[in-house]
Amino acid sequence: MSLNQQQNSKSINLSTATCIVVANMIGTGVFTSLGFQVVDIKSGFALLFLWLLGGIFALCGALSYSELGAAMPRNGGEYYYLSRIYHPIVGFLSGWVSVTVGFAAPIAAAAIALGKYLNSVFPILPSTPIALLVVVGISLIHTRNLRFGSNFQLIFTVLKVVLIVVLIACGFLLAEPQSLSFLPTAADVGAIFSSPFAVSLVYVIYSYSGWNAAIYLANEVEQPGKNLPRALIVGTLIVMGLYLLLNFMFLYTTPLDKLAGKLEVGYIAASQFFSINGAKIMGLLISVGLVSSISSMVLAGPRVTQVIGEDIPLFKVLAKKNAQDIPSYAIFLQLFLVIVLLITSSFEAVITYLGFTLTLSSFLTVLGVFIARIRYPNIPRPYRTWGYPITPIIFLAISLWMLVFIFRDKPVESLAGFATLAIGLIIYLLTARNQANLS
Repeated sequence: MSLNQQQNSKSINLSTATCIVVANMIGTGVFTSLGFQVVDIKSGFALLFLWLLGGIFALCGALSYSELGAAMPRNGGEYYYLSRIYHPIVGFLSGWVSVTVGFAAPIAAAAIALGKYLNSVFPILPSTPIALLVVVGISLIHTRNLRFGSNFQLIFTVLKVVLIVVLIACGFLLAEPQSLSFLPTAADVGAIFSSPFAVSLVYVIYSYSGWNAAIYLANEVEQPGKNLPRALIVGTLIVMGLYLLLNFMFLYTTPLDKLAGKLEVGYIAASQFFSINGAKIMGLLISVGLVSSISSMVLAGPRVTQVIGEDIPLFKVLAKKNAQDIPSYAIFLQLFLVIVLLITSSFEAVITYLGFTLTLSSFLTVLGVFIARIRYPNIPRPYRTWGYPITPIIFLAISLWMLVFIFRDKPVESLAGFATLAIGLIIYLLTARNQANLS
């Protein structure tokens, strides 16, 4: 299918595309991970540099993906890019991970977290039924029509960002500042090159994941050649700024010994200036934020499934659209997988090995920027990667380090990732043989 054959209605404007990126990126990670970082890292400068470095990594990825998204504006993200740049089997394996657990597991994790936060604010509300109700409700919203779903996404993402900005402002205005210095010292060099810094960086980069979210709906974005790069880059910069300000506020307002080893750093920091109501404020803030996170993944995930259905006859039912031009079958498949994960609570085990396979997929995609320029030198490129080749190389170097680190630190989960790819390979080969027999 050629790029120009995609004539879907363009109902995602620049604002909504940017919101999809922001909503995908901002989850619970930034509100929970600092407590484990301050156990071994005591420097204010090193801690903020950790989040700056994670942001630079995400930005280099966004800059690289922008070139591919603008040049090949079709739904499907890595599935489509890897199929075009390398071989259809490579794209299928990436899509296979996305369809089975790549989106379903994070949606389930976000939904159960939302249920628990709401339960902490309103104990009468049971967490698991709330999680189920939220994912079903949001999935149904996104089967109505794309413009309605886009407006829903826009409203909740803007509300999330406003609440975070208010929280940051209240922290700086109401709390007593701590004595922690944020100016660099000679000792910070040792902290930055230490093992705890490296371990923390892995989890910070996970907190930044989602910077590529808009590419999954590429051919539903208005003027994708211009708006996709803008959405990816602006969305990543917004989150990078919010993450730096949030962590600066946490460290500015709260003693390190109160944060050390604690998961609920957002609540602890809020209690410094909101007193006993800090827990409820943080619970509601994160709950609202998670609605937009779930919504953005419900929007993005089925588009990968849809494109696989368009390309592979065995899965063509998943490409079917309803009267509103929405891939409803793909949405309901994803919803089914999310419900299974929620009921069995197996998503936590799934997420531990997702990191390896998803990092490998993004590594191959950014490497594909170099390969695509060689294989397809004449295709129109409305946007070219800023800082090329340095920015893609930065992303590839950090990704390669992460792959080695994850495989060494979590060999069982990494091997499980390879097992998932092996199952996908078998299915692809069986599908290819069946297609050959029919032709």
